[in-house]
Amino acid sequence: MTTLGTPLSPSATRVMLLGSGELGKEVLIALQRLGVETIAVDRYENAPGQQVAHHARTITMSDPDQLKALIEAEKPQLVVPEIEAIATPMLQQLEDAGVVRVIPTARAARLTMDREGIRRLAAETLGVPTSPYKFCDSLAELQAAIDGGIGYPCIVKPVMSSSGKGQSKIDGPADVQKAWDYAMAGGRVSHGRVIVEGFIDFDYEITLLTVRAKDASGQVQTQFCAPIGHVQVSGDYVESWQPHPMAPAALAKAQQIAQAVTADLGGQGLFGVELFVKGEEVWFSEVSPRPHDTGMVTMATQWQNEFELHARAILGLPVDTSLKSPGASAVIYGGVDAAGIAFDGVAEALQVPGTDLRLFGKPESFAKRRMGVALAHASDVQTARANAKEAASRVKPRKA
Repeated sequence: MTTLGTPLSPSATRVMLLGSGELGKEVLIALQRLGVETIAVDRYENAPGQQVAHHARTITMSDPDQLKALIEAEKPQLVVPEIEAIATPMLQQLEDAGVVRVIPTARAARLTMDREGIRRLAAETLGVPTSPYKFCDSLAELQAAIDGGIGYPCIVKPVMSSSGKGQSKIDGPADVQKAWDYAMAGGRVSHGRVIVEGFIDFDYEITLLTVRAKDASGQVQTQFCAPIGHVQVSGDYVESWQPHPMAPAALAKAQQIAQAVTADLGGQGLFGVELFVKGEEVWFSEVSPRPHDTGMVTMATQWQNEFELHARAILGLPVDTSLKSPGASAVIYGGVDAAGIAFDGVAEALQVPGTDLRLFGKPESFAKRRMGVALAHASDVQTARANAKEAASRVKPRKA
């Protein structure tokens, strides 16, 4: 039996989130609805999740000494990494010493924090289909990898980044230097190392939200949400919808790949598994051991959204991955570089049928920073996509 305590009391169930952006904020809200005491950690003050948590802490999470000191001081039962730039070897040490439980596991957090660990696990250990790839430590190595078999076109990404930062497509030799420079600027911690992938001529890309949660007998079982389709620009999600239609054989392969990868990573929680699909063929791309940005659509489509699923799973509670309605999401960008912006057009946006908004409350805006998302549900995905995009277009961020 899972026992949950009362916040701010000796019996409290304490959960610490490492990373408190818009995704972390929703996880914190889901945890609070279950009476969990929450600690929101981020690298800057007043991050979205810090605005709703019981406790807000600001540290450099990639600094192992700062991370260790904070965890030992706060004494959470669970530590939930929500971003990549974390000192995961320290999390491994603390978990091995029995100080804390890391979600889904410290090993999973370490492997998935950079593209190298998870790609080698998927392709070389588990043998699941992936695009051809090489890891490179210099511009010369990148060029050699392309010339040595990866070929053009290809995709270059920093080994560690988030939301597509530093990712670009190389169509020919003239693009190589620019792609390297862009990857160096976009990487979070492991500067100087990239992955270059051969381009797969896929029909579409999906996110398959995969949940490892306990059933009534206490055994961990794997469940899947309906596949999510999405549009990316420069590696950054701008639109998503659910369900995305798939051939039964392709869906079965996607679930088999997601099951294999997440079972090896172990633990409990929700994983965002990204896959390429062409006809009935499926290739593994990436996995995040946490809610996924494209999965924000589930706030309009599922009985339990991805944040609620993650919260329930990590606490050992049962989950329901069933679909409630077709729906879509569309990103609202800041449009301006300013602190404390204002949003015009909110009422006009919510006049679009079946829509809702999430304005994240980020304290500083950039022209291409994700500041909110429009959500829509409808009787079909096409209508929902049109309505979500229309609602998003009516929100007008401006300098306050």
